Amino acid sequence: MSGVNMDGAQSGRKTMYPSAPLSKRARAVAIATAAAFTIALVPAGAAFAAPAGKCDNRTNNTVAKLLQCVDADGVVEHLDALQAIADDHDGTRAAGLPGYEASVDYIVETLEAAGWNVSIDEFPFTFVGPSELEQLTPVNETYATGPFTGTGYGELVGTVIPVDINLEGDRATTSGCEAADFTGLDFSGTADIALIQRGFCNFSVKALNAEAAGAEAVVIFNQGNSPDREGLVTGTLGGNDIVAIPVVGASFAQGVALSAAGSTARVMVPQPESRPQKNVIAELPGVNDENVVMAGAHLDSVQAGPGINDNGSGSGALLEIAEQMSKVKPQNTVRLAWWGAEESGLIGSREYVAELSQEERDRIALYLNFDMVASPNFIYMIYDGDESGFEAPVVVPEGSVQIEDLFESYFTSVGLPYDDAEFSGRSDYQAFINAGIPAGGLFTGAEVVKSAEQQAVWGGTAGVSFDPCYHQACDTIANVNLEALDVNVDAIALAVLAYAYSTESVNGVPGVPVPDGLVLPAPAGPEMTWSAGGGGLEHDHDHEPTDLD
Repeated sequence: MSGVNMDGAQSGRKTMYPSAPLSKRARAVAIATAAAFTIALVPAGAAFAAPAGKCDNRTNNTVAKLLQCVDADGVVEHLDALQAIADDHDGTRAAGLPGYEASVDYIVETLEAAGWNVSIDEFPFTFVGPSELEQLTPVNETYATGPFTGTGYGELVGTVIPVDINLEGDRATTSGCEAADFTGLDFSGTADIALIQRGFCNFSVKALNAEAAGAEAVVIFNQGNSPDREGLVTGTLGGNDIVAIPVVGASFAQGVALSAAGSTARVMVPQPESRPQKNVIAELPGVNDENVVMAGAHLDSVQAGPGINDNGSGSGALLEIAEQMSKVKPQNTVRLAWWGAEESGLIGSREYVAELSQEERDRIALYLNFDMVASPNFIYMIYDGDESGFEAPVVVPEGSVQIEDLFESYFTSVGLPYDDAEFSGRSDYQAFINAGIPAGGLFTGAEVVKSAEQQAVWGGTAGVSFDPCYHQACDTIANVNLEALDVNVDAIALAVLAYAYSTESVNGVPGVPVPDGLVLPAPAGPEMTWSAGGGGLEHDHDHEPTDLD
């Protein structure tokens, strides 16, 4: 099928960032006459922008129009607002705290002003406030920490007892994974703190074994076997009320200090409170309301910081797209979601899917997930629906491969290399794929360290995490890469608009042609920079480690 390039000069809102020469080059948007969007080879064209002011008033019902109007500048306006909210609320937007409620209000107000149908989906949430970890002897230091979801609560001062830890060499360890690890250790006191090193088995196994051995508290510290396993580690034990004793996290260096002979410490986890939380759901009604295109991003941050890349970037990108698509009359209903309590174990999205009837689930054609799409030391990654790079530990629903293909074709069309992201089921898409709903999305990396091979492909700095501020106070507006944001917001916009007209390639439901058509080249294929093994994505797409250690 032949295509026609659409070229034009840079003007209006569209901005070229000096540090991002590739962010808007070589668009391949072409006129086609298929009943659904088609993936085919076409020549690349130059980037172009809408004249100033046009985006506020026109209907962006074609890919060309929409991509003229969505960009990093528009997203940054929302990131600035989320940063201001965090600044006004003790530096955080975490679920259960006022900063999250203010974030919800901002999203709702912005969507309503744009004309979307907005609803609040409230779900139960057990809030655990900021926890404390203080070493008393042989040094006196207060450490940054956090509770594991499923922890018990309370405060105690006690003796620190290391459990089968390995601080030397490769630091390989099965610390706390077997009951035998506690044999010969004296946990007979009334205030014994088990010091357990990350590695090999589920966090829940470690905590439950420590509780069974008689520990009154647990500190799980990072393994220290690679740069991405040096910092503070917190996560989930797999649900609520897994153990009755406090379980908090620590960095590798803190674990080393706590392992010193004669070490005592104070651990405090506040009593959990019931604080129901909110998902924000917005709809743009389509002609076919029985075929719903969903896209989502989690809105909450961790308690330690404002969460502007994680995940203001995904949240802001969807909000920018919602504003620019507000006048579109789609064939399929478009439903956008901003999830709550993702950082506490994917709770908002899980609760949302769980409360849907089977009939309501069947209406959802697909789900797109966007979690960390502007990491400062980024690489471009697409969820690996066809499992060409990673064998998924979950069943990937039919149709997910076609979603991956669309994103791959987009990156190919703009001349940018990309790679697979492990489709591990450990982000907000988990509940959807478990329900048999096709899913896909984008990711630019979290705490995993960029390799020399990846630096050669995408630039940046080898030996440094994709996001050095992952889950930290420094995840501010300064932690966002505008090049990655500019590229990804266009990729997201193209996918949402294309599926708004037809999901036939994913679920077989006939749609209508995308106005002015859409032709993209065949995918060039992932770079396969994870071929050395593992992919480094055990945390997957942004949230804290799960019960898999």
